[in-house]
Amino acid sequence: MLVIKVGGSAGINYDLVCDDIALLVKEGQPIVLVHGGSHETNVLSEKLGKPPRILTSPQGFTSRYTDAETLDIFAMVYAGKMNTRIVERLQKRGVNAVGLSGLDGRLLEGPRKANVRAVVDGRQVLVRDDFTGKVERVNAALLRLLLDHGYTPVVSPPACSTAGEAINVDGDRAAAMIAAALGAKQLIILSNVPGLLRNFPDERTLIPRIAYDELEQALSFAEGRMKKKVLGASEAIAGGVSQVIFGDARIPRPVFHAMNGAGTVIER
Repeated sequence: MLVIKVGGSAGINYDLVCDDIALLVKEGQPIVLVHGGSHETNVLSEKLGKPPRILTSPQGFTSRYTDAETLDIFAMVYAGKMNTRIVERLQKRGVNAVGLSGLDGRLLEGPRKANVRAVVDGRQVLVRDDFTGKVERVNAALLRLLLDHGYTPVVSPPACSTAGEAINVDGDRAAAMIAAALGAKQLIILSNVPGLLRNFPDERTLIPRIAYDELEQALSFAEGRMKKKVLGASEAIAGGVSQVIFGDARIPRPVFHAMNGAGTVIER
């Protein structure tokens, strides 16, 4: 079992990612693909006159402020355009992919946060009316049902709150929960950098390997979105995943190279 998360930042080559997935599926490798869509969401938000508002927690983690209107835009991109186009790419390559949001069948479920603590102008504030949450449960039976019948699930946020609401959740941490729930040996997280960089954005400072007990230290120099990826890696390994790899989604054979140790390899 292999779980792949491909990010949504600018510069990612989804065709190259889907080329590799198609080869692996045809070889009999069961795969669940989780995807993001942050860049496309930002573009659409600007076009609709609703510029993205990014919140930074006291611990330095960033997230998108998601009110009801932003959640609609988020769903249009993630569960709409991005999911449909990735499924289309895979179908063209002979992979019988099925697109799902985390809301479908309560695939990804967890509590909606009552409020979010953020740092604004140097002081901590509580942000309310935010439709965000954290995945705590995965409907693994639904994924196994699809996999057992020859389908390749393509999963995106939003997730389902315990009250049945659509909520924005972090895709990397959701992928970690899926990998743990399915007993995956590997979780591959692909983005628009070659892996974890000690001095972002200098790609010459790539860290090729990092031990599980060093991840907390890695949070101190991980920048931006990479902080959530490091946190997701920690949660995946704590959940029983043997290995997490941060790989580069801009290069040919991105999944193949990551599976063979290119990028940043994290293991217990």
